[in-house]
Amino acid sequence: MKKLLFVNLLILLFICGCTHKEPENNVVLENENKTEEVPQEIKVVDLASTARPYAVVINNTSVAVKVQQGLQQAYMVYSIPVEGGLTRLLAFYKDIADLKIGTIRSARHNFLDFAMEQDAIFVHWGWSHYAKDQIASLNINNINGLSDSAFWRENPENLATEHTGYTNLAKVKDVAVKKGYSLTTTKKVPLNYSYSEVDLAPLANSQPATNIFIPSNASLSSSYEYDAENKVYKRSVNNNPHIDYATKKQYTVKNIIIVKINTKVASDGKYWDLTTTGSGEGQYITNGYAIPIKWTKEKRDSQTIYRDLAGEEIKINDGNTFIELQSTNQQYTIK
Repeated sequence: MKKLLFVNLLILLFICGCTHKEPENNVVLENENKTEEVPQEIKVVDLASTARPYAVVINNTSVAVKVQQGLQQAYMVYSIPVEGGLTRLLAFYKDIADLKIGTIRSARHNFLDFAMEQDAIFVHWGWSHYAKDQIASLNINNINGLSDSAFWRENPENLATEHTGYTNLAKVKDVAVKKGYSLTTTKKVPLNYSYSEVDLAPLANSQPATNIFIPSNASLSSSYEYDAENKVYKRSVNNNPHIDYATKKQYTVKNIIIVKINTKVASDGKYWDLTTTGSGEGQYITNGYAIPIKWTKEKRDSQTIYRDLAGEEIKINDGNTFIELQSTNQQYTIK
């Protein structure tokens, strides 16, 4: 009888050992009170991917906003000041095979600073004379609506022609291949993503951030309202919900980074010149709270680093990020 019980015990231990598995792709953190599973992959972008991203210039005038589409799938979007105090968007996409994006507009030379940060293929429709000269001198791999076949026009809202350009990432890739551009890179995404949820609330210098208002000029502003249930910000332009024209859904944002920069009119008296290198102040906003930050960028093709006031690189929540470049002569509000 004892021998039979011993054999049964061995069988039970064997079964338990075979059926026990640690969770895949997770690190288990234990303390006295709880066990927390932290995912070991970032969902918004594949950090291990060597695919080159595409940096796409997107129209952002008040009349063109209503026909924008494809922004939700970008892992990073820069809002960049241009002449007249307006802005254009520079949206980054990686490892997406087929996506319609619009409307596409012309390049400005400072947009190249952010494309170079990630060795991105630069996608635009036209250019300023500064951008044209620098794309050539810097040997920027670019795809241009003036000459390349990745673009078309459509005008469902009867807008002016400059607001009607579209592209698709499948077409963009085809052109990149035909031009002989490399589709791989050694550069990484320039954000310090966190595998666990970032909570700014306990930090001594944090403040509640459920409503953010960022003006560009008297007639253009972006704003964000925090959706606590889904832990994202709902984006608006000129106090109207920012809606994707194709999906009819309001754009949402996980992270907002405000970057204060100096701006001036370039030597031709028309286009703007932005100070994107050096250092400056800003804010990092996520999950209903904000902290003051410092940004640094050594040279045009260096990656911008965002640090807290203690000098530590900030950790970014897994999700899409809007980086709002704002002139120092404008003021944002955070409530």
